[in-house]
Amino acid sequence: MSSQLLVRHAVRSGRQASAYDRVRSDFSVNLHRNVRVISSSVTRSAAAAPKLKPAPTSAPPPPSSQSAPQREQSWLTTKVKASPLLFSIFLSAARILGYGSPQQFANRRTLLLYNTLCATRADEASAFWREEYALPPTFQSWFTITNLHVWLLTVRLRALPAPHGIQHVQGLIDHFFQDVEERLRAVLQPGVLPPRSSSPNLLDTTEDGSHYPHSSFYTTPAALAPKSTFPSNKAYQEAVKLQKRSRAPEKLITRQMKILKEQWAGMGMSLDLGLVRGDAEMAAAVWRNLLGARGASGIALDHEANGSGYRRAVNLVGGLVEDVRKVDVDKEEFKDDNSGVHDFAPSENDRYIGYPELMVILVSYIRREIVRLERLDDSVIMGPRRVGREGEGVENLRWGKIENATRR
Repeated sequence: MSSQLLVRHAVRSGRQASAYDRVRSDFSVNLHRNVRVISSSVTRSAAAAPKLKPAPTSAPPPPSSQSAPQREQSWLTTKVKASPLLFSIFLSAARILGYGSPQQFANRRTLLLYNTLCATRADEASAFWREEYALPPTFQSWFTITNLHVWLLTVRLRALPAPHGIQHVQGLIDHFFQDVEERLRAVLQPGVLPPRSSSPNLLDTTEDGSHYPHSSFYTTPAALAPKSTFPSNKAYQEAVKLQKRSRAPEKLITRQMKILKEQWAGMGMSLDLGLVRGDAEMAAAVWRNLLGARGASGIALDHEANGSGYRRAVNLVGGLVEDVRKVDVDKEEFKDDNSGVHDFAPSENDRYIGYPELMVILVSYIRREIVRLERLDDSVIMGPRRVGREGEGVENLRWGKIENATRR
């Protein structure tokens, strides 16, 4: 086992030995076939009460026609797979230990659903999000796009019969925020976790210890060069010290996870409301969450601009805002929050002309995909529920193209 893998396992163990900030958000909307309930556990904090939810079990590799890099199997694995009797004994023991429980099946199924349908969606439609929606190539943009598709999948999972609905939603949200935390640490604490494999065929735990795929939508800090490339041991040690000093404190990680949890909950509730009230409400949710609420304070003309052409929407709920009365909104609107999402400069005002069409495209995409998933049988969504076959049918659930959403 490499030293990097030991570091990852140590970090995970440390987080699990600490406690989770247990977040349960329940909201009911009378839609589709049943009352839809979302409940999730999200952020971790060393100061939280030591009440843990067991980490989801990793999924065995599902059948795939594409070749993928595989780790060398141990002699024991080879022996068990070669003998039907030993394999049967192994499965019986695994079931006794809970490997075949409904919750574990849901966890492994949602791992593959999340990796295939959600975590890679920003990369699959990268040109659309960057060029049409003007979303910058940042981790925050990746989170927003992934959050949208987690919600789309959640809508269908909530319609599964009890207790499968709650189990699958819980598994999906757990995987989402576990992935988010790992990515956040990779950005704010470079070197703590080894870089992820760039292979697109992620079937199981990769050699770096992660269950989740790499994304090229945004840039993460470069890994420290190998020790052999440094002119001396002293130079290498200095580089290690510099990297450690650049890492964000754990307090900042906890704070950012809380902010991301609030964004997840807020976006989910606004899209839920759009499902009930209609396309106008849905378009408003799209404008606020995916178009950055650009133009909320009006569109400045050339003779009205203050020279900077910069203005952004300010969120006065949650995050770092403790007392709304102390916030100077006019002043905050002209502060750069490093999100890359703000009003267009007067020279780019013509981009607002396409906003109604962009909102129609995305609302149509959302409606189309929800209807498509609704028409699928529950057995297609949950899979065969057999050990080793959790990935069957996942590829067939992939989203359609966003650009074609309004075509009939």
